[in-house]
Amino acid sequence: MNSSLIFIFITVFVDLLGYGIMLPLLPFYVQAQHGGAAIAGALSSLYASAQLFAGPVLGALSDRFGRRPVLLICLLGTSFGYLMLGLADSLPLIFLAVLVDGLTGANLTTANAYIADVTTPENRARGIGMIGAAFGLGLMAGPALGGLLSRYGLSVPAFTASVIALCNVIFGFFVLPESLPLQRREIKPVSQMFNWGRQFTNLFRQANIQKFLIALFLLNLAFAGLQSNFPLYSNYRFHWNPSQNSIFYLYVGVCAVLVQGFLFGKLQPVFGERKLTLAGLTCMAVGLSFMAFAREAWMLYPSVTIIALGTGMSIPSLTALVSFRVSESEQGRLMGGTQTLLSLTAILGPSLAGLTFEWIAFSAPYWLGSLFSLFALIVASIGFSKQGSV
Repeated sequence: MNSSLIFIFITVFVDLLGYGIMLPLLPFYVQAQHGGAAIAGALSSLYASAQLFAGPVLGALSDRFGRRPVLLICLLGTSFGYLMLGLADSLPLIFLAVLVDGLTGANLTTANAYIADVTTPENRARGIGMIGAAFGLGLMAGPALGGLLSRYGLSVPAFTASVIALCNVIFGFFVLPESLPLQRREIKPVSQMFNWGRQFTNLFRQANIQKFLIALFLLNLAFAGLQSNFPLYSNYRFHWNPSQNSIFYLYVGVCAVLVQGFLFGKLQPVFGERKLTLAGLTCMAVGLSFMAFAREAWMLYPSVTIIALGTGMSIPSLTALVSFRVSESEQGRLMGGTQTLLSLTAILGPSLAGLTFEWIAFSAPYWLGSLFSLFALIVASIGFSKQGSV
């Protein structure tokens, strides 16, 4: 792995490490300023909404000005956001810090576009799988590190995350080359690059990627509900405490790293993106239904293993399939659009899971997620049947 790909891996890891460090602690920051659960929930929505807005904009900017400056400036903004959070002594400052981190944390868009620039069609899905491994590793290590550092004060995790991001800026300044040559950059005026609604709707009007974007949306909608609802589900059904949930999340992170960082790279050259997409979506539908069926706590582990296998095969495959179908000068905008999809699922998924949990049954979010995965499988199959195999 060359130094630029190492930097991209570390960038995604740092983003999710900081997110993992801070997410479980945000309610305590709010509590320290005499806020309640509603305000803590509003912070999560603010973060997701900021990423929803920023993803397409950062992607378009990277198409126009190059990936390197956008990546480095976003990392610097992430470092500043965590520094603000560590120093915050009021609720408005906490909201401002989360807003800054949400806007600059959308640089996953540009990281994916960088991978698309420097990889061939044959190994692009493996490169995107590498980002998925960094994603899982950051989410796995973040909560554990945040819990350990919080013993020394609530500001310590935020300052630590800030320093880690700043060190990555310095590292990237010296080792990261630009991946998008001048001749391949977008030439439209900057003023035309901030029409967020038009960028997003134009992306969905492209018939050659429409079905795969819908499948990606449905898949991540199912997964977002699982992530947010699981502590409530495990406590209600099996009386799990936070420590047991932490062990479970650690296991999920290990699975994500193994599947996307190792197994996917072995499977992709043999089976290709089409077969891995269909197999992954099938695994997601089966794994989520198994989780809804679980009668004993130990059954959750094989269920989530199947889910991790499903997401690890389908998400990088779908992302790569979409990437193949747009021009090199539009990769940043494309990844910005996919980031918008992920942000939408981060807003809608938890709400749907919470409503079905309270109004229907404690297992309803997992049946709903299984249904979303099944719909994604049907939509992807239709897309393949119309366009042929990849």
